[in-house]
Amino acid sequence: MTEQETRRMRRARFEGLARVVVEPLHRYLLRRASTETAEDVLSETLLVLWRRLDDVPGLGDDVTPDPDDVLPWCYGVARGCLANARRADGRRLRLVERLIRTQQRAPEEAAEHSELHAALDSLGAADREVVRLWAWEGLAPRQIAEATGSTPNAVSIRLHRAKARLADRLGRKNAARPGHKSDEGRSGR
Repeated sequence: MTEQETRRMRRARFEGLARVVVEPLHRYLLRRASTETAEDVLSETLLVLWRRLDDVPGLGDDVTPDPDDVLPWCYGVARGCLANARRADGRRLRLVERLIRTQQRAPEEAAEHSELHAALDSLGAADREVVRLWAWEGLAPRQIAEATGSTPNAVSIRLHRAKARLADRLGRKNAARPGHKSDEGRSGR
């Protein structure tokens, strides 16, 4: 069987599955979410069904599968996609609330920490984001890596270098350390 024939068969199987499940899944989602959300989740569900076409139980090589065989699994996929959409909405709302709170506090904080904000602004966008996630959100390098799509090692290196540049710009790096003399520990010879 050629690759083109395989693609045609896969497409025919998916179209047959879609004809059977789209309406029941749409009704299912409409009973649980707004029209816009239901349509978005239905699209996401169909995408998952396309990607996992070979995993759909009861879906053989028939052009029209039996709804009783395929619908329960498809409902489970739709349920998972709806849960993901709700979590994403919750994250978006929390982010908007946090941004609003930050904007309300920004003028008074900017006046108090203008030197720090200027130093932060001098960093590149990626470095600034890593520092903010570390300092403001309290994330560890492993968590920052997950949030930014980097590796934990890359985040640790980026964070270390960004903190050093900040310290240098804020004039703390070369300042004498309290309690230490510059010639301490050296022999007089």
